[in-house]
Amino acid sequence: MNKISFILLFFIGFNALGQQTIYNGNPDTSFEIARKLAFNKQRKQAQDTLLSILTKYPDYHDIRAFLGSTYSWDGAYKKARKAFDYVLKKSPNRLDTWEAAIKNELWSESPYNALEMANKGLKFFPNNPELLYLKANAEDNSNNKEEALLTIQGALNDYSEHEKLKAYKASLIDALSHNVMSIKASVDVYSEVFDPMQFYLLKYVRQTKFGSIHGKLNLSRRFSSNGAQIEVDMYPRIVKGLYAYVNFGVSNSYLYPDIRYGAELHKSLPLSLEASFGFRALKYSSTTIIYTGSVGWYTGNDYWSFRVYVTPGEPGASKSGTLSYRKYRRDANNYLSIAAGMGFSPDIYRFDFEGNENTIIDLNSQKFNVGYYFTSKSNKNAWGVQAGISHQEISFNPGSYFWVYSFSVSWDLKFR
Repeated sequence: MNKISFILLFFIGFNALGQQTIYNGNPDTSFEIARKLAFNKQRKQAQDTLLSILTKYPDYHDIRAFLGSTYSWDGAYKKARKAFDYVLKKSPNRLDTWEAAIKNELWSESPYNALEMANKGLKFFPNNPELLYLKANAEDNSNNKEEALLTIQGALNDYSEHEKLKAYKASLIDALSHNVMSIKASVDVYSEVFDPMQFYLLKYVRQTKFGSIHGKLNLSRRFSSNGAQIEVDMYPRIVKGLYAYVNFGVSNSYLYPDIRYGAELHKSLPLSLEASFGFRALKYSSTTIIYTGSVGWYTGNDYWSFRVYVTPGEPGASKSGTLSYRKYRRDANNYLSIAAGMGFSPDIYRFDFEGNENTIIDLNSQKFNVGYYFTSKSNKNAWGVQAGISHQEISFNPGSYFWVYSFSVSWDLKFR
């Protein structure tokens, strides 16, 4: 045996001997050192220290429970479960350990285990608000939001000012509110030629397990005439990361297409990207098909999107595009929006086409708008305000332009 091999064997043997050595030191001091290590991202060293202490003090429950918490933070849920079970069997009157054990089950995506543990913990701590909160979490994650709401409501009967319980109740009511009624009013003011044009929308939305369904009544007053259109939008979920948009609308007013319909597929992509492709069809005296697609990108609380419309025709296809930006605040219903685009938008028609659909769609136009959308604390009410300006070619005087100043306000009411 050469010298190097001998040295290696010596250190291996010494290390094995060290691992078998019973801890000999002050457990409280070592525990404090281990906690500092754990909270300074030196988890492995902390766990080694804690395990060493437990070789001599196996029933030092604070240490074993803390060891379980470090395992849980690291995603080693089975090791954490074993540590918590040991402590709770020996000393079930430890509220913080019950809480940590239930959280471990929730983090490991085992909501039924979490619910079972919460019920066991409540036998030792009846009506404890923290355990009831975790029980509701387990019910929620078991696809039983109604039971979760009942649990939270029961807890609030005893702890009416508990902020965490109140906030969770509001979020559950929001999640269980599958119905929305919306009202929107808009006005376009023209720099010349036209009187102000008024647009109104009354919408009902129903969330289903297959996707949302939107019933819409569009009303407008333009060219000293009133018109109405009925539409249905659907957003069916196909598979995870893929959903569709389907639209159909009818009207007997010349202010709207006689029939409109469309469809689009939306797909989530890697790198927080999403893309879509589809079409819109508008039937006046003839039917115009518009192809559309978009690319979106989420980055932090920001969302960027670019949408393009292409309408085939002679002598060439008409194109328009819009770049949109959203800055989200606390959730997807609270945000600032900015959009800029070029080309006539096929989704908003403000003219009497009189058989000149292709000419109108090919109009030159530039637009810019900004909007702000916000909700009540409970998300039950949502409001939006938007203002925009467009520089648009006149349909009956090509090459001449007017300015359009747009304003809109909206209100949504969610209910169960």
